[in-house]
Amino acid sequence: MMHFDRKGLTDAELMAIYRQLLLPRMIEEKMLILLRQGRISKWFSGIGQEAISVGAALAMDSDEWIMPLHRNLGVFTVRGMSLEKLFLQWQGRFEGFSKGRERSFHFGSTEHHICGMISHLGPQLAVAEGAALAYRLRNQPRASLTFTGDGGTSEGDFHEALNVAAVWDLPVIFIIENNGYGLSTPVSEQYKCERLVDRARGYGMEGIRIDGNNILTVLDTVRGVRDYCIRNKKPYLIECTTFRMRGHEEASGTHYVPPHLFEEWGKKDPVSNYELYLLRTGVMDAEGMAAIRAEFSLYIDKSVKTGLAPGKIPADPQNELRDVYAPMPEVDTTSQETDTSDRPRRFPKPVPASIPEAREPMRFVDAIREGLTEAMQRHPELVLMGQDIAGYGGAFKVTDGLMDRFGADRVRNTPLCESAIIGTALGLSLEGIKSMVEMQFADFVTSGFNQIVNNLAKIHYRWGQPADVVIRMPTGAGVGAGPFHSQSNEAWFTHTPGLKVVYPSTPADAKGLLIAAFADPNPVMYFEHKALYRSISGVVPEGYHLVQIGKARQVSSGHDLSIITYGMGVIWAEDYAKANPSISLDILDLRTLLPWDTDAVEASVSRTGRVLVLHEDTLTGGFGGEIAAWIGEHCFRWLDAPVMRCASLDSPVPFARELEDVFLAKHRLHSTIEKLMAF
Repeated sequence: MMHFDRKGLTDAELMAIYRQLLLPRMIEEKMLILLRQGRISKWFSGIGQEAISVGAALAMDSDEWIMPLHRNLGVFTVRGMSLEKLFLQWQGRFEGFSKGRERSFHFGSTEHHICGMISHLGPQLAVAEGAALAYRLRNQPRASLTFTGDGGTSEGDFHEALNVAAVWDLPVIFIIENNGYGLSTPVSEQYKCERLVDRARGYGMEGIRIDGNNILTVLDTVRGVRDYCIRNKKPYLIECTTFRMRGHEEASGTHYVPPHLFEEWGKKDPVSNYELYLLRTGVMDAEGMAAIRAEFSLYIDKSVKTGLAPGKIPADPQNELRDVYAPMPEVDTTSQETDTSDRPRRFPKPVPASIPEAREPMRFVDAIREGLTEAMQRHPELVLMGQDIAGYGGAFKVTDGLMDRFGADRVRNTPLCESAIIGTALGLSLEGIKSMVEMQFADFVTSGFNQIVNNLAKIHYRWGQPADVVIRMPTGAGVGAGPFHSQSNEAWFTHTPGLKVVYPSTPADAKGLLIAAFADPNPVMYFEHKALYRSISGVVPEGYHLVQIGKARQVSSGHDLSIITYGMGVIWAEDYAKANPSISLDILDLRTLLPWDTDAVEASVSRTGRVLVLHEDTLTGGFGGEIAAWIGEHCFRWLDAPVMRCASLDSPVPFARELEDVFLAKHRLHSTIEKLMAF
């Protein structure tokens, strides 16, 4: 018989806990009936694990963030979410929490301080520590809580998250629901340590293993751990032993589980054992329990009726596209840009942008640093994070001096945990705090790729939560750094709806686009070419200079040939124009690759009829292919020759300078222009 220790809880409190424990069980039982009837299509059952979700949620304050998984229904019910709306969500209805864009528990609610999971196990752990970092920075007596399963502890995200939380002393509670199986794989094939909680010691944090089926044990433990985390400003790991009495999801069945385990764990059922305890101690009687069941049954049936009622989703493409990005707030976007609002109806000759020459020329790297400084002043809670960016100033000294000016809390060195730091940035967004993550090299972003393309990029579309994060990407070749420090990988992100991608080529734009990226509530990938840091200078406007994202820059106007380019390609095009004055080049600097300025591109094509798309990235799959395809589809009437691309070789970036020179698109620029002009 399970032992319960009430530890001063009143009879009324024990009965209230019973109501919270029973409701998710009865909802699940109803869902299984509906599934057998064919009225719902899929369900991930948490039967047998309810005590963990309910006890943990009851232990936390209602304004503290919880990051649940797909078996944590009790978190949602304890937080008082409308059951009718939950049923609508599970049925994929527009009136649910995600407008039909997500299923089951892949959603969140800012009102209820719940951040939904994505299917990749592990990323939510770092998001929880972002919320915890916000509490620390604001000196708020709060903690965040996140769940993972025994299988999820094998993910790199688990280890990165625990390491960062420990190093940064963050008040976050990590709960492992150890139910014995990751889908069909038993824990004996998942890890070799005797207890998962023992991993806490390796990361320098405290941990405890408890009976996850005992509601009072879970509640008391999480309450105590929460107090510890807040008081000591440290993380804590809790391993809850439990068992999944149903399949991973209902269609998968349970044939892989030895039958005796169901018998053993059935005797440890969290609901029936707690009911026996309440009956044995006289806190409740059978009639009282029956009355609660009858009440819940009516409540569930009413919610089911609403959730399963016929409905139609307003499938409007414009609505879908509109919700990919969070709306921009009203900001001063004053800049020196050419008005393109009347395109493509008529195309006046553009006037290149002009900048008041009231200052000495500034290097590219200094313009970025000035942009960061302006943003830190404009947004007093903005946090900068990255490897070696604090006292050392970053690998390229871009952030040199910022820690001395703004403090170590806001300019933070990070462990080598790209995924965890990007997830932490998203967690800061939950609390309305902007952040920047510096990749030491753009190449290293692969270690955080999932967080960017699946978590940051999709979260607003899924449930309306902005991801107010800027990721700085020192990119490009030409410096003899070889295949792992020289890649141009911007095309990876232009394929991902929800991201914005900018790529300046001048000091003025470097500052202005960076400031614009911080003003934008959406995730912005900010590419900065390493070879430009100290090789080019230009006049940069003082103060809060903002260049509008999505608008190209007309570098020069010409009539012979258009060069559509960005980044280092702009420098190559300008150098070529100076060396070949007999060719009238119309050079357009896109500056933003997602969303990109199609009006400006069409205007340039209409002036010349010949188009060269130039970029440093490799040819196959490079963003130039998208530009060329768009021109062929929308601007065919202007063309006097086929659209041509000039790009780098389809090979990794070589180390030897002689090989790198041959690799780069610049090596083929003259021959490509000659070929195009010959038409």
